[in-house]
Amino acid sequence: MPLADATLALFPGQGALEPLSGVAWRNDPDWSIVADISDIARTDVSRLLLAADHDEIVRTDNAQIATFALSLVTFRSFLREAEAPQHYVGHSLGEFSALVAAGVISLEDGARLVAARGRAMASAAEQEPGSMAALMGGKDGDFSKVLDLDGVWLGNVNGPDQIVVSGRTPALEELERNVLQYGWKKCRILRVGGAFHSPLMSPAIGALRDVLEKTTFHETTKTIYANVDGAPHHGGAVWRNLAERQLTEPVQFVRCIESAEVSVARAVEFQPAGVLKGLVKRIAPSMELSIFEGGTK
Repeated sequence: MPLADATLALFPGQGALEPLSGVAWRNDPDWSIVADISDIARTDVSRLLLAADHDEIVRTDNAQIATFALSLVTFRSFLREAEAPQHYVGHSLGEFSALVAAGVISLEDGARLVAARGRAMASAAEQEPGSMAALMGGKDGDFSKVLDLDGVWLGNVNGPDQIVVSGRTPALEELERNVLQYGWKKCRILRVGGAFHSPLMSPAIGALRDVLEKTTFHETTKTIYANVDGAPHHGGAVWRNLAERQLTEPVQFVRCIESAEVSVARAVEFQPAGVLKGLVKRIAPSMELSIFEGGTK
């Protein structure tokens, strides 16, 4: 049975960010960490969160560091009102936010990792162009027909009948045109900067590995469910390998939530929020779900 007092902290990926997402939080006492993150990332993250338009904020390198910063501002705000959760899940980029929140890596190391990751992924996308597509209405767990399509890889497993695939644009366009014959009801090509969580991100590995090797990974009693296997992990050097693998392997979000569901009764999503709450509701309908909105009050 889930523990009645156990909470799962949810940290979103870059796709959740919208223009002006930071406006409601700019007067929060913990907004000051945005300046620290800006210095480390050599990017004006405050301006990104408060003034950037859609085209600028969705750019891979900008979206990742801005999402990371806003998630941790809101998490620190939450800690002024409640005890730190024992369980953590981050979706893609959000896994780095989760590692900082759980105390596995410092804010400084997290900002360095996210900045390097975002730039490396943007560069990889220029070298190996591609995109991602959301598939809905498929048979639970049956990806075989889609993955038989040359140039398509599994990117995210987000729900019982919802996945995201990554791949080369011509292959995704073929999938969109003939989605029914591949076993799915709907296909929507996403406006993202590349074919994330696929072999097309391989050129980013070296740059991320360089920073991972310089990062200290602390032990913790907290539980973090890793994207690449959905299994519970704690701190330690194992995260160097898990974080590197995440670049080119799919996000197993369903497995993460199913693993956490054994131990938690409720989950709270941090900003920029909304996407993960909807996914978790479909995976674990009995879990109590909320979005932390302290900065908007």
